[in-house]
Amino acid sequence: MRTKVVGSLADTVAGARAEAVLKACVHCGMCNAVCPTFQLTGDELDGPRGRIYLMKGALEGEAVGPETLLHLDRCLECRACETACPSGVEYHRLLDVGRPFVEAKVGRPLPDLIFRDLIRWVTIHAETFRVAAALGRLARPILPANLKAKLGVMNPTVAVRPESAPTPPLTGQMALLAGCVQAAAAPHFNAAAKRVFRRVGVALDESPGVGCCGAVSFHLDAPAEARAFARRNIDAWTAALDGGASAVVVTASGCAAFIKDYPDLLADDPAYAEKARRVAEAVRDPVEVLEGSAPAAARTPAEPRIAVHDPCTLRNGLRLGGRVEALLRRLGYEPQPVQGAHLCCGSAGPYSILQPKFAGTLRENKLAALTEAAPAAICTANIGCWMHLAETSPVPVRHWIEAVDDVT
Repeated sequence: MRTKVVGSLADTVAGARAEAVLKACVHCGMCNAVCPTFQLTGDELDGPRGRIYLMKGALEGEAVGPETLLHLDRCLECRACETACPSGVEYHRLLDVGRPFVEAKVGRPLPDLIFRDLIRWVTIHAETFRVAAALGRLARPILPANLKAKLGVMNPTVAVRPESAPTPPLTGQMALLAGCVQAAAAPHFNAAAKRVFRRVGVALDESPGVGCCGAVSFHLDAPAEARAFARRNIDAWTAALDGGASAVVVTASGCAAFIKDYPDLLADDPAYAEKARRVAEAVRDPVEVLEGSAPAAARTPAEPRIAVHDPCTLRNGLRLGGRVEALLRRLGYEPQPVQGAHLCCGSAGPYSILQPKFAGTLRENKLAALTEAAPAAICTANIGCWMHLAETSPVPVRHWIEAVDDVT
């Protein structure tokens, strides 16, 4: 696709990145077949091809309005289109440039700005989120239904199961992202990861100074804040890697996928560009470590029938689809078939709050597919998907690392 970025992004790294993505697109439309929002509305502008045309026009200087921003906002950034594209179009890299550009041109109504800032302010710090959740429980009777449901699934207490057998001596160490929302809403995820890794001789340590990965800030119109978070994390993880850590383990696939994009986020920063690449290359989802060295199953699963939900960030962002299922099967679980496994559940970070109608429909469809074979539980890999699915799921929703912890 011929294109020429003009205006403020011309001759910039971001502009060059956007041009490269646009030039790779042959507008075949195969991406629409796997796009969740296109399937819901049937509107070309709610599919990747249509959104690419909208961003192309904006970046080439065409007039844009609220309708343009509306269709871009409806994108879940699930990246299913990237897996279906025969030309290798990296759609999310274009969206990360095009959506902020359009937003700067169009602007948002003041109530929308305040709401988005409030979501960001509450979620980017674990302590703030804990306080907000506690206040939310007190005000629960007057909260909207979707916020009530989110509060209902949080589990701020960690149930530490004592070790049933001696653990091997430590032979390695890795850094561990504590996170923001996950640290407050589901600290038992990382607690389970620490126990499982300890059984294969690896210590997981939460590096001092590391906080939110920056994804929420970036997707809620605060890119400078996202870069500041990234620099802070990079400094802490660089120190950990220099101190002997062999990897950075991230139990939330959404955070891992964003950290993998730190080199893009800081491409214009000469002081951090190379450090960002080093950290991005060191990031590991737990399954990447455990699939080659998982502890042997010490017991049979009490409820072996499960459904595995591969979040979009795990399947499309990290390209690790199917590997959690394979690991759990080796440990004695019986993953059930899931129709339309490639379709997004509707969580997508703050999307479930900002686009509740679309998110609710996608969740309803996803839960129908996940529970069709009557599993005892659903295993997922991302904090946002866990919260979103658990709100209305008829069966328990867990992080898959907890299932590993149960049988090893």
